[in-house]
Amino acid sequence: MVTTNNQDCHVEIDVQQKRPRNEIACGDVFLSDIFREEGRTILVLSDGIGHGIKASVLAQLTATMALKYARFHTKPEISSRIIMEALPKSSDGKESYATFTIIELEADGKVRIINYDNPPVLIIRNGKPFQPKEYELEVRGHENVGKLLRCREFVARKEDRLVFLTDGVVQSGLGGNNRYPMGWGIDNVNSFALSQVERMPTISAAKLSRKIINQAAMNDNFEMKDDTTSGVIYFREPRKFMLITGPPFYKIKDYDFADRIKSFNGKKIICGGTTAEIIARELNMNVEIEHAPKTRNTLPPSAKMEGFEMVTEGILTLGKVEEILDNYNSDTRLQDSPPEKVVKLLLQHDSIEIILGTRINWAHQDPEQPIELELRKFVVKRIMKILANKFFKHVEIEYL
Repeated sequence: MVTTNNQDCHVEIDVQQKRPRNEIACGDVFLSDIFREEGRTILVLSDGIGHGIKASVLAQLTATMALKYARFHTKPEISSRIIMEALPKSSDGKESYATFTIIELEADGKVRIINYDNPPVLIIRNGKPFQPKEYELEVRGHENVGKLLRCREFVARKEDRLVFLTDGVVQSGLGGNNRYPMGWGIDNVNSFALSQVERMPTISAAKLSRKIINQAAMNDNFEMKDDTTSGVIYFREPRKFMLITGPPFYKIKDYDFADRIKSFNGKKIICGGTTAEIIARELNMNVEIEHAPKTRNTLPPSAKMEGFEMVTEGILTLGKVEEILDNYNSDTRLQDSPPEKVVKLLLQHDSIEIILGTRINWAHQDPEQPIELELRKFVVKRIMKILANKFFKHVEIEYL
């Protein structure tokens, strides 16, 4: 997720994937990158021919090159020729093949969509399909005669959504005995997405993309016949969140520290018992320990404090949060342990502010402890990097 220069608009991005049963690699590849110095976000979805390892390699190569050339503003018709020439030929001399969709998001809200043989991107505005003018570009090179890129450009507005897919969604149900023996079809997919937005006008990108891919799985009786990807981009009001960990370096700053947190307009949590005690003392509040049922979880229980979503232990919890975020994928199901609750809250919000106190907690100055547990800054920076690069969050940190 990424925030544009327009501070009252946030871009939420989510992608869900499923692969055929018994396949160890997905033949659809989604890559993205944020270029903060230019205020650009580039997303690439590629679908390799067939499925399995070969398809995955073709899609990975295509997506990687497309992302690289888009980064350097190479003309699409030129970069497409280079990509197609680079794809390895099969043993029978036939051309290897991978489709791709490139979506470029600018800081001023401008969106450019470049599509080569993937299903057309659905743009939803005011609950209806929005059709900006489309133009075609011919792929350069005599060996690419007849190959066309379909391009659209427009300026996004708040509450716009983009739905991008691979053929696995559109062709789900093909050849089955269900209601879509000829495949779900792009018109039905679009109608389904529009109906979900009509029923739930604030539906998140994650929920909408998951609903689309789950319906595709149902069409295939939960045994996908092809690699299947559903992605959604949602321009909306940002949800603000604050994570506080560690007390301020100077004790004299304790009251200012607590008052700064009290005035934050959004949801907030505290990771650290000492930090919670300082805030509770300065704001005249109580910290109530929650006595959760015994589980295999070795972390201390969370606590309650008025005005905060939750209070947890500090560095151990943050270390686990970093691990969960790093391994998170579309199949991850979060439970109710303190670290998993923290992850849920982080993923539900867009603009995340981290207040990192730099006073040393002597309880963790054990030379036998691994560095991730000893250095709070190191763990928090890892969390920030994952949130920004993997989940497109806008993350800022303030050291106190």
